[in-house]
Amino acid sequence: MIKIEHLSKHFGNLVVLKDVNIEIREGEVISIIGPSGTGKSTLLRCINLLERPTGGSIEIDGVDLLDSKSDVPKIRQKMNMVFQSFNLFDHLSVLGNLTLAPIKLLGKGKQEAEEQAMRLLTLVGLAEKADNFPSELSGGQKQRVAIARCMAMDPEIILFDEPTSSLDPTMVSEVLSVIRRLAKAGMTMVIVTHEMDFARDVSNRVLYMDEGVIYEEGSARQIFDSPQKEKTRAFINRIRSISYHLSSPAYDIYTMSAELEAFCEKQILPLPTRRNLLLMLEELLRLYTPLLGSTPLDMTIAYSEKKQQVEIVVEYGGEALNPLDGKQVSDEAGVRLITGMTEGIDFRRESNKNRLTLLLK
Repeated sequence: MIKIEHLSKHFGNLVVLKDVNIEIREGEVISIIGPSGTGKSTLLRCINLLERPTGGSIEIDGVDLLDSKSDVPKIRQKMNMVFQSFNLFDHLSVLGNLTLAPIKLLGKGKQEAEEQAMRLLTLVGLAEKADNFPSELSGGQKQRVAIARCMAMDPEIILFDEPTSSLDPTMVSEVLSVIRRLAKAGMTMVIVTHEMDFARDVSNRVLYMDEGVIYEEGSARQIFDSPQKEKTRAFINRIRSISYHLSSPAYDIYTMSAELEAFCEKQILPLPTRRNLLLMLEELLRLYTPLLGSTPLDMTIAYSEKKQQVEIVVEYGGEALNPLDGKQVSDEAGVRLITGMTEGIDFRRESNKNRLTLLLK
């Protein structure tokens, strides 16, 4: 139904989208997730030509939307968009908002348009608000009216641009319930959202965008349960990290400890976890310091907000050496202390590097 190839969008020297490729089949629900500022909303605006792409192609049912010979208004009638900020006409009643476009653009009679509008308002639970004006509605009700207005144009595709981002938490569920109902009815939808549980529940596929590209895509289960790429894992698990690169034994342990303590405080880690993490840093450095004369060391300490878990990863070159292996290292007391503070340890050799991963208790 929608085929996008090598799509790009520049704003002057700013590259927002670069080489985006997607194919969306009829009846699919696609959620687009990722950090703010990575081009998600711009991608939607390019699909319906609210923004003109810099390069690439967009085909709707085999017709290139960017071809100068294409009947763009006719093609665009196949899709409609729900925005963050509702975009309702304040001077029209709810019923007037739903009937204006079908009468003006689709040529429907007033009675037909009003009958359809009432059916759609019933669908979104707002039939009793038909004569109200937008100023008399809550944010969640306005967004439900916006969805009904979108449906009044009989679209084949609906684009949702963060439809709950302007709502109070108490109003989010009512809007998501309406979108879920449309998904069950087989409507083709592309949804930019920060509601991860919703995206997992409603999507056939999930696209993770980062730095203007589709960094990873897959089924909802794959993306949320076992993402394959590092940035996706960090985003899904809400991972924050701090890293150190040590190239000699003359490192500044006091600055490192102060930075780590500030990191722990920012993540609101419990005091016992902070103490154990600082102690772990000291013990690991004591074990690894003898290696620093011959090979640099990289250490990353990451906190997963979703899993409530701290992971420590140490990478270093040289010969295969696991400092927690009692047969290879003489500091048995230090090894016992470190292992006693962890609930999982993994050592492996990859690409001529040693990699030690520890999960803090």
